[in-house]
Amino acid sequence: MSERVIVVGCQLPGVPDHIYEESVAELEALVTTAHAVVVGRLDQKRQSIDRRTFIGKGKVEELVALAQELEPDLIIFNAEVTPGQMKNIRIALEDPESIKLIDRTQLILDIFAGRAQSREGKLQVELAQMSYLLPRLSGQGTQLSRLGGGIGTRGPGESKLETDRRHIRRRVDEIKKQLETSVAHRARYRERRKENQTFQIALVGYTNAGKSTIFNRLTNADTYEKNELFATLDPLTRQLDLPEGGQILLTDTVGFIQDLPTKLIAAFRSTLEEVLEADLILHVIDASSEHYLNQMQTTNDVLDELGAGDIPQLEVFNKKDQLTHLFSGGKLLISALDPADIDRLTVEIEKAISDILEYLEIRIPVHAFAHYNPAKEVMMNLTEQYEEDGSVTLKGYLRKDTRLYSTLKQYEV
Repeated sequence: MSERVIVVGCQLPGVPDHIYEESVAELEALVTTAHAVVVGRLDQKRQSIDRRTFIGKGKVEELVALAQELEPDLIIFNAEVTPGQMKNIRIALEDPESIKLIDRTQLILDIFAGRAQSREGKLQVELAQMSYLLPRLSGQGTQLSRLGGGIGTRGPGESKLETDRRHIRRRVDEIKKQLETSVAHRARYRERRKENQTFQIALVGYTNAGKSTIFNRLTNADTYEKNELFATLDPLTRQLDLPEGGQILLTDTVGFIQDLPTKLIAAFRSTLEEVLEADLILHVIDASSEHYLNQMQTTNDVLDELGAGDIPQLEVFNKKDQLTHLFSGGKLLISALDPADIDRLTVEIEKAISDILEYLEIRIPVHAFAHYNPAKEVMMNLTEQYEEDGSVTLKGYLRKDTRLYSTLKQYEV
């Protein structure tokens, strides 16, 4: 049976109505993703967050009445709520132990805990959850013990949350050490890819924009894809053979969202560093969303925070088959489900790669044929022609910042 949820939001000055409504709708979608159902909603407009109870005294009374009427299992606040605010709201409820109180951040962390598949992903989520919950443990042990399971208890689990803070801090240190090993392994892997001069593309975008569907159609992979938030958590890299010649590596990454918890960004930084190593970012945008411009901005803000804001981008507007409004956005409007559109996307990817790489036309003489295979492996959009004197002419694109480029440059026509 699905958990019953009341969502609570507070709209502050400077936040337009449509932005606030989008944020609350997103929270409700997160609740659905967590396999719960929204049974009630409470909103308030305030000049500032109430330091004692998040929402004002009158709204707290409304919340108490609403909770008595709807008997929810859970109340979720659409912002990060302090331990003190949670405590005061819990005191105001007549039966405080029967209802769990969590905020948007904890809900997102909970969903991530349910989605992590790799060992590294699970460790990263556990680290983020423990770091977030450590200052919030006061008074939660009894509540978690009584309720057991459900939203807000996935990941570290109630047994870990009920232990003392020293144990949790020790566990945090253990996780950090284990993740350091993964980070070092990932760094070595990235260095090997650099040495191999492989062109790398990262798929990024707002959650549920269709990144995994595009990834699967381009690479014939079988990544989990579903119409829900955070369907992909662990990054996956696959090789893509381009029609005009050349191979690239394509990486699918976790989707972004408004107010992505800072602790989550910190915990997943090693994974998100895959984006930093990309030569090109494929920014996938849900064109069917009325809020696609805000979602684009959110994604770009996170990329800037990661230090990836200057990496070249190819904007891909997806879900044209789901459009319910006149779309006047970017030129590359596709449906990931249409093979012809995937072909168009591949052509645009090749064009974008050509703009980034350096064009080179060389003639390799017979005595220098040791350079032929290395050149053929890394040059994009390659054409070759054998000459009468036994030499071969190659035309294509490759990285300018490599030793191979310097070597081949001497044979430029």
